[in-house]
Amino acid sequence: MLKQVKNVTIKGQKKISSVLLFFYALEKKMGNLSQTSAPVYEALERFRKKRVVPFDVPGHKRGRGNPELRELLGEKCVNLDVNSMKPLDNLCHPVSVIRDAEELAAEAFGAAHAFFMVGGTTSSVQSMVLSSCKAGDKIILPRNVHKSVINALVLNGAIPVYINPQVDSKLGISLGMEIGEVAKAIKANPDATAVLVNNPTYYGICSDLRSIVKLAHEHNMLCLVDEAHGTHFYFGKNMPVNAMAAGADMASVSMHKSGGSLTQSSLLLTGPNVNWEYVSQIINLTQTTSASYLLLSSLDISRRNLYMRGEASFGKVQEMAEYAREEINSIGGFYAYGRELKNGSSIYDFDVTKLSVYTRDIGLAGIEVYDLLRDEYDIQIEFGDIANILAYISIGDRIQDIERLVGALADIKRLYSKDPSQMLNTEYIAPKVVVSPQKAFYAKDESLPIRETAGRICSEFVMCYPPGIPILAPGEVITKDIIDYIIYAKEKGCSMQGPEDPDVNNINVLV
Repeated sequence: MLKQVKNVTIKGQKKISSVLLFFYALEKKMGNLSQTSAPVYEALERFRKKRVVPFDVPGHKRGRGNPELRELLGEKCVNLDVNSMKPLDNLCHPVSVIRDAEELAAEAFGAAHAFFMVGGTTSSVQSMVLSSCKAGDKIILPRNVHKSVINALVLNGAIPVYINPQVDSKLGISLGMEIGEVAKAIKANPDATAVLVNNPTYYGICSDLRSIVKLAHEHNMLCLVDEAHGTHFYFGKNMPVNAMAAGADMASVSMHKSGGSLTQSSLLLTGPNVNWEYVSQIINLTQTTSASYLLLSSLDISRRNLYMRGEASFGKVQEMAEYAREEINSIGGFYAYGRELKNGSSIYDFDVTKLSVYTRDIGLAGIEVYDLLRDEYDIQIEFGDIANILAYISIGDRIQDIERLVGALADIKRLYSKDPSQMLNTEYIAPKVVVSPQKAFYAKDESLPIRETAGRICSEFVMCYPPGIPILAPGEVITKDIIDYIIYAKEKGCSMQGPEDPDVNNINVLV
């Protein structure tokens, strides 16, 4: 129906945008919108065909003012890099095409409401936390959270109640939240407002999400899920349970990771008992008022793609990951771990699409294998830590790419293996929190050489990125083990982030 009005001449004071919105509303009322629709993308296409003269921002004016940008991104891309306007709706207060796209996303993901987010899943996670607690409130969470969670606590002054996760002593990775440990934390902190869960972790570890949600609700607490790496749980078969199916109140979903949308685009999902209008107000405290329509349309198109093809696509992803796991383990020296780790508690389930590989037995840190793959074999994987690598496999991968990765790992073992006996123990070091993140971050501090900071209280973050899980966060006591770990990670080539000193030779501590 919309196509029929594109050549109509509008006389008098009536504006074409009003006519478009009228017919769009009529089309929706007639029931023509479905999961095969992509409202934002379709509105952009209608807009592009009209050849509107721009006297608004962005200033490149469809790329004419920046020819290098136009050459880099292409004519169609710069033509769709536009500002909010009536025919295209506004992310801060959606009333038409964005609203409808969010409703379709909510339906596809089994949520009561879905928000399109253009500040990455960092913005989604922080909006969850800021919506659930305020200054002085307690929130129960695992210590191995992404830095965005603790950043939110710095912003709003909430108090973290950390559950230090169990650790696989061989792999050196943090495991999931055990229901017994969550119950202890709730009993000791009955005034907490929420429980936050990482599900899955970067390495593929899943917690007993249904039981955690049930326990939180029994004690009148919200359950929030950082589901950055779990988009595929909503569409694939034989996957761990997704947050909305488990009854969670909110979930942050990185569509750009395994869902195929553009980098920085994300979703925030809410359940039926959440006041989504209030969450919308919280989002608008920090989210841009100049949302990128390239990001918004990529969310819209990706949701449609996953709804229509996700089950088949993620079935192939699982097959490729399991094939890669088998082939890598046949090399010897490497350990690509999977469902065999499940123990019913700290590893309740495992996401087999995560190709996590333990490298320490060949005498190389994960970050060293990461660097070799990139520098010597032109293979870019997701990350390497002290003892593991992660190759992210998703809907855009091909079996020939898997074969190339397996061959490169076999070559690395043959050419670069070392004696592993001198390597640092990779176990997670449980921090001691003595000051709230907000108080420590804004307190008076001083910069000291890292070797002189043992016993002092950290006032900043120190982390390897990726994965972005802080080794130290504001308010935590610095120990010799933590210092040794940071120095070792630097020596092995980990990308260190967080401190004011970019070389991480000094750390800021409370005075």
